Amino acid sequence: MKKALILFAATMLATNNLVVADSAPVSGDQLLQQSLERVSNLSTRELEQYLKDNPQTVLIDVRNKDEINLYGGMINAPRTFNIARGWLEHFTPQSVPDTNTPIVVYCGTGQRSPFAAETLTAMGYKSVKNYRDGFFKWRDAGLPVETGDKAPDSMLYSYPIEVDTNVWSAIGATAPPTYENSGHNNNLSFIITSEGVVVVNASDNYLLAKALHEEIKQKTDQPVKYVILENAQGHAMLGSNYWQEQGAKIVAQQQVADAIKKYGQGSLKRMKDGRKDKSLGTKIVTPDITFNDKYLIELGGEKIEVLYFGKSHNLGDVSVWLPKRKLVIAGDIAFHQRLMYISEHTDTAAWIETWEKLEALQAEIIIPGHGAPTTMEEVRKYTRDYLVYMREEVEKILDDSGELADAYKIDQSAYSHLDTFEELARANAGHIFRAMEFE
Repeated sequence: MKKALILFAATMLATNNLVVADSAPVSGDQLLQQSLERVSNLSTRELEQYLKDNPQTVLIDVRNKDEINLYGGMINAPRTFNIARGWLEHFTPQSVPDTNTPIVVYCGTGQRSPFAAETLTAMGYKSVKNYRDGFFKWRDAGLPVETGDKAPDSMLYSYPIEVDTNVWSAIGATAPPTYENSGHNNNLSFIITSEGVVVVNASDNYLLAKALHEEIKQKTDQPVKYVILENAQGHAMLGSNYWQEQGAKIVAQQQVADAIKKYGQGSLKRMKDGRKDKSLGTKIVTPDITFNDKYLIELGGEKIEVLYFGKSHNLGDVSVWLPKRKLVIAGDIAFHQRLMYISEHTDTAAWIETWEKLEALQAEIIIPGHGAPTTMEEVRKYTRDYLVYMREEVEKILDDSGELADAYKIDQSAYSHLDTFEELARANAGHIFRAMEFE
């Protein structure tokens, strides 16, 4: 009996193999057509209207990074991510944690995005649509496009620009830190003198710090002597161990040093989770030099003042003031092209007072923590004025015995054009309300 069963099984296996061998494989075009029939599709005109009707929509470009750089960027929308099709399962939950978020996926010509839409639906996302026409039709129709990585041959998001003579800044993406931008979503600045280089922000990770150093070495033979941490956030301090290996001294306000000891390992873990292989070599280290209110660096005829004005955006926020140039590397005290991030470490009332000290410098050039160099008038509008407006609106709610839900309804439309608005506006309102309840 056992022999008969084995013979039967072998016969069936052989028969099945013959059937497979005699059948033509399903073509890619056939699979594509089947996928298109299973997903919800949008035309170019429909996508335009859908984005207007659903501003919270996340657009996911599933092309590879080199395609985006080569073919003119991505669709410009408030919430846009590049997550290559092969990485969807790994990185979408980090970028879009809420499965109720409306998502539209696209590629260049609509050949890959239908399959991506099916994958996201299988992952539990409840509102996924496919932009069938693809990026090229959007671009060729003259619709809004944003450029991709501006430094495709480097881990940096963009190459350093010379803001003033021998003062450079690599402007980061005005977006959350991602694998694609290597965590370069803040400005990494440096000052070249005849006796050495001063860097502002150690960067998000070891390899990103090394990439910045490669750019510095193309512009000067001088060694990096000091690295100033603008605050305790990961993208300001996690690259510190690279710079220490090069012989540089890490300078930080005392609260930053304390926060690194308390929160550093958590920041490192989050960075590693997001940057994966790009986090290689990154370790937590402590600053070499700490101070409370002011630290002065005089190097090669340049007077560089590291100033702590008081509580504001994060623990130990500092600005770097170059008095001879009337230039300030303001750090996260000043925002303009992206909406500010308010967290449990933010003191919005103190920030307004701190702002007055920053403005008293009468700087003519401002390099903010995020976004392009600009003027004091511009950052005042999107920093101080935003804080004042939000606090006034929350105060009205509290005076009327309102609740947290009312804070979420505050009209922030005047700031809706800023990057990260969709990610941060509601959360900012909540943080301010909860803090002001106990002021």
